[in-house]
Amino acid sequence: MSFIVAIDGPAGSGKGTITKIICEKLNLINISTGGAYRSVALATLQNNIQINEIEKIVDLLDKINIEFKRENNKDLVYLNGKDVTRRIREKDVTNIVSKVSSIKEVRFKLNELFRKVAKDKKVIMEGRDIGTYVFPNADVKIYLDASLEERAKRRVKQNEELGIHIPYEEIKEDIRKRDENDKNKEIGALKKADDSIYIDTSNMTIEEVTNEIIDIIKNKMT
Repeated sequence: MSFIVAIDGPAGSGKGTITKIICEKLNLINISTGGAYRSVALATLQNNIQINEIEKIVDLLDKINIEFKRENNKDLVYLNGKDVTRRIREKDVTNIVSKVSSIKEVRFKLNELFRKVAKDKKVIMEGRDIGTYVFPNADVKIYLDASLEERAKRRVKQNEELGIHIPYEEIKEDIRKRDENDKNKEIGALKKADDSIYIDTSNMTIEEVTNEIIDIIKNKMT
């Protein structure tokens, strides 16, 4: 019997970090939607496909293999057998991932993959439309948020841990543009589901957010 936890929110809201921790503590399967879309964006760049060549991007989906692995306590993303965890966080990928994920056919194809993986399993997924579109009947829906400034600070720290150095102001503007684009997508727009529990993480520690969500999940499981 499946049990789905959907965690949505904008870039830098903490959903990726929180999801990984909860995944380990509650022994849930973590499906990285962001990693999947970033992998498609990277494959687009690697094949010299322009962002407006939608048919070529869609055709590319049948030629690539995206895998999620956990090694040495780290969640890794593989594209065609190669570890691309760090690569998909670099600026050129970040610049186009929102546009790639806006392509209807890309979302349909990857959503099929996500639903197939989640069938009859206890799963936690984070993204921007998990509770509204991918799994509208999820057992638990959480919407994480934070101020733009706080989210930019977090992204700077995350990038530095991966050895990527991009100025704070540049990241802040990128996130602002990403928010605007994500909220206005025709399919899979960033939106809080009516039955989602809203949590503002701006002034909360990772531990505080994690414990609050774990309590919510455990109450639902009982």
